[in-house]
Amino acid sequence: MPPLSPDLPRCIPALEAPLPPARPPELSPVSPPADEAPLPPERPPELSGEGALKLTIAPQDDADCLRSLDSLGVAYAKASPIMNGQCTVASPLTVSKLGNGVTIGSPETMVCRLAEGLMRWTAQVQQIAEKELGDTLKGLTLGGTYVCRGQNHGAEAQLSEHAFANAVDVMGFTFGKRAPILVGPLPDGSKEAAFQAAVRTKACEHFTTVLGPGTDPQHANHLHLDERERKAGYRLCQ
Repeated sequence: MPPLSPDLPRCIPALEAPLPPARPPELSPVSPPADEAPLPPERPPELSGEGALKLTIAPQDDADCLRSLDSLGVAYAKASPIMNGQCTVASPLTVSKLGNGVTIGSPETMVCRLAEGLMRWTAQVQQIAEKELGDTLKGLTLGGTYVCRGQNHGAEAQLSEHAFANAVDVMGFTFGKRAPILVGPLPDGSKEAAFQAAVRTKACEHFTTVLGPGTDPQHANHLHLDERERKAGYRLCQ
């Protein structure tokens, strides 16, 4: 073969392939030494040390609500704040009697908005008693309001609204002439069943949660009424 001409291009060996340009220094990350790793931001002072111990729940402005209780004739007294772990109530009331002479037995602890809802519902219960039973409502038999516990008494359950004095269990109703009506399964077609169904329906207009007979075994003998706040104003009436 004739010798190669010096003017012809020669193949560059693989080991002599050109390298890419060096990365500009300003684009090259610099990793700090392991012992100089950045620290997380400091904990806000109000959540650290003694500041955390001084945290309190700001009481809700109940001025308008209290005026409503006064106009509705509810007998109540302001009580000291309840500080019991997560079961904290900033502005509890001790309610001893509802308006229109409706009794509730022993005084009960509840927040103002629950007391107002209970009174407004009771006023409608009085009307239903006259219509369905031809009698006058005299009192509510309550099964409790404030108690620090989980939902359905579950040890690991989410806290019940009872833990914030924002729930009441209605066990029955007393009247001027006839025998009391206890919440529970009642004979179909009876006046008592019609009364219970009507007052339960009306409760859904005043409370965000209404549970009772037929909901589950835990609510077979009472109406659970509370004012739990939910997204978009959602109500649970079962």
